Amino acid sequence: MSKTYKVVAVSGGLQRPSRTLSLARALLDELGNALPIEARIIELAEIGGGLSSALARAQVSAELESQLREIETADVLVVASPVYRASYTGLFKHLFDLVHADALIDVPVLLAATGGSERHALVIDHQLRPLFSFFQTRTLPVGVYASESDFSDYQIATPTLQARIALAVNRAVPILRAGSASVAAPLAA
Repeated sequence: MSKTYKVVAVSGGLQRPSRTLSLARALLDELGNALPIEARIIELAEIGGGLSSALARAQVSAELESQLREIETADVLVVASPVYRASYTGLFKHLFDLVHADALIDVPVLLAATGGSERHALVIDHQLRPLFSFFQTRTLPVGVYASESDFSDYQIATPTLQARIALAVNRAVPILRAGSASVAAPLAA
């Protein structure tokens, strides 16, 4: 019997339609084609108002608390952020400021970002990886960056981006399977 992975995607896009949300959905779809998953999407565009009014975890609404718990109990996270001024948005960071510091230890995280041009592609390695290193996650080896030219009407339109998504998932699947096997196996005495 194979494990069903609880995959939570966080889309950091602040509006709809959103290229970032399209990328997050494409990554979830590709993961779903490779593994049995139970997928959940958390959109910053939907929770931003309530998030911005909470300075501490004790101030969040019941709905936002539920979404934070979804993040904290995920088997796998897919995190996609738009790039603003060479980084993720402050609201995106604030969401993760409310996540308990030890809740994501060893959780695999597939990183993705969208931006206006290729010059922002390093945001994955220079901004997102350090953020998730703080949480002691296992950031997966291939991140996915997409520029505005990879989309048409907010939908993925280039074979290059499709190939990058497939590569990221293909490289992630053995790591995810190995991780769930090691968790399921009892430690030798």
